[in-house]
Amino acid sequence: MKQKKKLRIGTIGYGFMGWAHADSFDRAGKFFDADYEPVFQTVCARNKENAQDFADRWGYKTVETDWRSVVNSPDVDLIDICVPNNLHADIAIAAAEAGKMVMTEKPLAMTVAEGEKMVAAVKKAGVPNMVWYNYRRIPAVTLAKQVIDSGKLGRIFHLRAQFLQDWTISAAVPQGGTGTWRLDIAAAGSGVTGDLLAHCIDTAMWWNGPITRVCARTETFIKEREHAEHGKVEPVGIDDACVFLCDFENGSLGNFESTRYARGHKAKYFIEINGEHASIAWDLHDLHRLSYFDHKDDSLVRGWRSIHVTDGDQPYMSHWWRPGLSVGYETSFAHQAADFLASLSGNKPVGPTFEDGLQTQKVCEAIIASGKDRSWKDTGASKML
Repeated sequence: MKQKKKLRIGTIGYGFMGWAHADSFDRAGKFFDADYEPVFQTVCARNKENAQDFADRWGYKTVETDWRSVVNSPDVDLIDICVPNNLHADIAIAAAEAGKMVMTEKPLAMTVAEGEKMVAAVKKAGVPNMVWYNYRRIPAVTLAKQVIDSGKLGRIFHLRAQFLQDWTISAAVPQGGTGTWRLDIAAAGSGVTGDLLAHCIDTAMWWNGPITRVCARTETFIKEREHAEHGKVEPVGIDDACVFLCDFENGSLGNFESTRYARGHKAKYFIEINGEHASIAWDLHDLHRLSYFDHKDDSLVRGWRSIHVTDGDQPYMSHWWRPGLSVGYETSFAHQAADFLASLSGNKPVGPTFEDGLQTQKVCEAIIASGKDRSWKDTGASKML
């Protein structure tokens, strides 16, 4: 077995995404062959007892309660940010200035201006960086990208996407705090736009190129909620639902919808793209299958086909099980971690970088602005890796 370089990870945050990221590096180190071996060095959180429980479970060597000590530690190579959105920029910029590699949860930042500072910091420092838009690396979604890039669809006409949930319908759900910070504008920056639609936008622009203009309608259905930390009833500043139309740079049209008020849907993510020759559709609820329609097929058997993405020549699948055996949601994170580790050997960036995350941020900010005055807004977004 070849000798690998150690990549010592400092994880900031231990919640849902902390678990997902730790699991991803654990799996990437075991199932994928790279020149770098991930090492769980330090986990940081305000609650030391909970952080210690997390460290014991995953094998982190040390626990800290101040992220600055992790950023400045000579024993840490990579800072992995798994905390609410309002903390991303400060941690990422400080990490870059300390010469650390940086990975952060999505969205990149609270605002475009904040995101631009993050991009400038990692560029100035010359450090590898990435945003955790994990859905790109569901094997079926990656296969769709390959098919689209091959030109099989021909000229693209439409792209549509939905991301639906129902967990905030009750007025009794608070805003703020550890479990419901996504409903607090001060911590999240936006609601479904930055949390759910950002995933759709990243995938859409990765598949189909830049979104140039948007026209949005946003709504906050419950106007006031109790704050989880101090108990006061305060106005709700985030968007509970958003629908928007858009123009892509290639001339195609987009139609997006997201809400947390779709009763019966826990995580309904659907995306479809239509070209002159063929169409592709994917659904998170059947994540290992890609739906494909090709008009060139013989008319007697023409129709939507279901491609079971499990064969070894399909994206990422040679690293897993036998053909016919599926992988799940968690492996999308493992694939992203593996691609990041592999990129370090070639000194070549792999998307989505901070620059890519900034493009999605530009679209999200234009959507929020459009939702306020219901007019078309230019995004200024450009092509992604």
